[in-house]
Amino acid sequence: MHTAPPETSSHQSTSAPLLPRTGKIAFFLVTGLFFLWAIPNNLNDILIKQFMKSFNINRLEAGLVQFAFYLGYFFLAIPAALVMRRYGYKRGLLTGLLLYATGTFLFYPAAVEQSYPLFLLALFVIASGLGFLETGSNPLIAQLGDPATSVRRLNFSQAFNPLGSIAGAFIGTKFILSGVEPTAGQVAAMKAAGTYNTYLQHETLRVLAPYMILGAVVLLWALLIFRTKFPAIEGDSGPENVQRSGGYLTLFRYPHFLAAVFAQFCYVGAQVSTWSYFIQYCQDYTHVPEKLAGYLLTATLGAFAVGRFTSSYVMKRFRPDKMLGAFAVANIILLLFGILRTGWVGLVAVLLTSFFMSVMFPTIFALGIRDLGEHTKEGASLLVMGIIGGAIFTLLMGLTYQVTKSMAAGMFVPLACYVAVAAFAYWGAHLAPLAKSSPSVAQRGSK
Repeated sequence: MHTAPPETSSHQSTSAPLLPRTGKIAFFLVTGLFFLWAIPNNLNDILIKQFMKSFNINRLEAGLVQFAFYLGYFFLAIPAALVMRRYGYKRGLLTGLLLYATGTFLFYPAAVEQSYPLFLLALFVIASGLGFLETGSNPLIAQLGDPATSVRRLNFSQAFNPLGSIAGAFIGTKFILSGVEPTAGQVAAMKAAGTYNTYLQHETLRVLAPYMILGAVVLLWALLIFRTKFPAIEGDSGPENVQRSGGYLTLFRYPHFLAAVFAQFCYVGAQVSTWSYFIQYCQDYTHVPEKLAGYLLTATLGAFAVGRFTSSYVMKRFRPDKMLGAFAVANIILLLFGILRTGWVGLVAVLLTSFFMSVMFPTIFALGIRDLGEHTKEGASLLVMGIIGGAIFTLLMGLTYQVTKSMAAGMFVPLACYVAVAAFAYWGAHLAPLAKSSPSVAQRGSK
C-alpha cells in the first residue's frame, strides 16, 4: 500500500488563528466538556481501589468497573453519530449530558442497596453519555475554526481534559478513600463482633456525595449549552445529510483512518490500564498507604496536564505525527524501567508516562479524521468506539496480575500498546486513500 506525504493539516500553521472568529462562547462551553467527562473517567481509578474494599473483590473483578464503563462508549458511539448527523452537534451534546447526569444519580440506589451490579449499570449509563460528548466534541472543535490549526485547536481543548482528570483523582482520594485499610486480623475481629457489614456499607456510601454534586453540575452545563447559539458547521444537520452519507463502509477507503482507530484502541487501553492499577503498583512496590498512593495518582495526572498544555505550543514547531511517534517511544522506554526496576525508580518512570500520553488521543483523533469530509461524524464515532480498549486492556492487565501476582509484569500490556501507537505515527498516519475508481465501497455503504 502506497504512502502519501502528510496533509496540510499535519503541518500546523503558525499564522492561522487557533480560535474560531465566531462562536467563541460555544467553543469554550464545548471545551468545558473535556473537563467534565474526564472527572468520572479518573474517579474510576479510585472506585477500583474503593470497591476492592467495600465489596471485598479481587483486582480482576474490580477491573469490571472499567469494562462496564467503556462498554457504554462502545455501544453508544454509533447511535451518537447518527443522532448528530440528523439533529446536529448541539442536540447530540445535550443528549449526552442528560445521560451523564442520569448515571451519576443512579449511584444513590446502588449505594443504598450496596449493589455492585447496579454500580456497574450506573457507570455504563454515565459512559453512554460520555460517548455522545466525545463523538461530538472532538470533531466539532477540530472543525470550529481554521482547518490549518485543527490539530493544535483540538490539543488546546483537550488540555482541559487532564485538569478534569486531576480533579477526579483528587476528589476521589479526598472524599472517597477513607484511609482505613484493616488487616486480616482486624477484619476477622469485625466479623466476630458483627460490625463488618456496617464497615462495608459505610465505605460504599462514601462514593455518594461526589457523584450527586457532579450530576448537578452536569445539568447546569446542559442548561448553558441549551441557551447558547452554536455557529453553523458545514454538513452539521438535516435529513439531506443523512441521504448524502455514503455510510460507514465508505470509511474503508481511508487506510490512515482505520490505522487511527486501531491506534486509538491501543492508546486508550494503555492509558486506562496504567491509571487503573497505578495505586496498586504504588502500594505493591513502595508500600505507601492508599491516601498517599491516591495523591501520587493525582501527581501523574498533573504530568499529563503539563504535557497537554505544552503540546499545542510545541506543535507550532514540530509535526504532530513526529511528536506522537517520539512520545510513544519514550513511554516504551519508561515502562521498561517500570518493569525491570521496581520500587521508587520504577514508580517515577510509570508516573512520567502520563506526560508523554498527553499528546496521543487528540493527535490520533485529528490525524484520523483528516480528509473524511462528510463522513467525519461516522469516523469520529468509530474513533470513540476505539475507547473500548480501556475495557479490554484493563481486564487483560488484571488477568496478568492474577496469573503472575506481579503488577510489573502487567505493565507489558500498556508497553505493547505504545508499540502500536508508534507504528501509526511513523507509518499508518501516512497511508494514502484508496482510489475512488476502485470497487465502489461507497455505493455499497449507501444502500
